[in-house]
Amino acid sequence: SKTLSEEKLNILKETFNLAATSYGLQPLKLLVISNAELKTQLMPLTYNQTQVRDASHVLILCVEKNIDEKFITDHFKRVEGHRNTPRNILEPFEKALIANFSEKQTPEIRQWMINQLYLTLGALLTVCAMENIDACPIEGFEPKKYNELLGLDKEGLESVIVLPVGYRDESDFFINLKKVRRGVNELIIDMD
Repeated sequence: SKTLSEEKLNILKETFNLAATSYGLQPLKLLVISNAELKTQLMPLTYNQTQVRDASHVLILCVEKNIDEKFITDHFKRVEGHRNTPRNILEPFEKALIANFSEKQTPEIRQWMINQLYLTLGALLTVCAMENIDACPIEGFEPKKYNELLGLDKEGLESVIVLPVGYRDESDFFINLKKVRRGVNELIIDMD
């Protein structure tokens, strides 16, 4: 299959980096896999979905396992450094975020991080469409086995979405089939 150019790959990386997340915290990381052997090893952990093996690259969207005070403080140091925002302006917001997160239980924080990841996925899929890059988001995989194979636990990460990207195979059976969706009037509620 045709390989994504470095330029296209950099567009996807930049999209991931610039995508909106609540508070700008970015509690996530992106793995970019191009190694054919590794993609082949991942395929059975993705219920033998061949896109993982055949794609130019496999993007794995991960969340951090821990958002602690240091994570939040590091974010505000970046804001202060990049924007030259005075400390006295940032400090109340930083303290409020630290207090807010310290009151939450781990499952609630994990769900919040996954929500941020889906915001990022939406941005990636939009840019893929604009750049004529085929993308196939996959939730059907074995995250624990992915985490183990890729050493994500040691990195404090957890895999959430697998996103094979590349160029569509022109012999793909589905390429010329009509999209089947509910009608717009069934999905949209206009409130005037």
